[in-house]
Amino acid sequence: MATVTPESPDTAHAPDEHAHPSNWLYVKVAIALALLTAFEVFTYFETVHGWGDTAIIIMLVLMMLVKFFLVVAFFMHLKFDAPIFWRLFVFGLILAMAVYMVMLTAFRFW
Repeated sequence: MATVTPESPDTAHAPDEHAHPSNWLYVKVAIALALLTAFEVFTYFETVHGWGDTAIIIMLVLMMLVKFFLVVAFFMHLKFDAPIFWRLFVFGLILAMAVYMVMLTAFRFW
């Protein structure tokens, strides 16, 4: 018969695991994502009121990058994983943004 010993808080996780954030942090991130999405929709519909196209594109791209960071860092747990995974996602983001900007300029200026 095996004896069970209570675990101390320091040994609650295996050596290769990490402590996950609290549920409240996930709720705060979800609220931030919802607010950013609402502001993106508001920004898109404000194009009728005379904001410049360049300003709108810059604002939407910046909000998209912030949302990408929040989702990847917290919901995909890359903030707590090995740095190589974070670098791969950043590389993918840079590549996607480069392709997006090339296509945007091709449709806009050519």
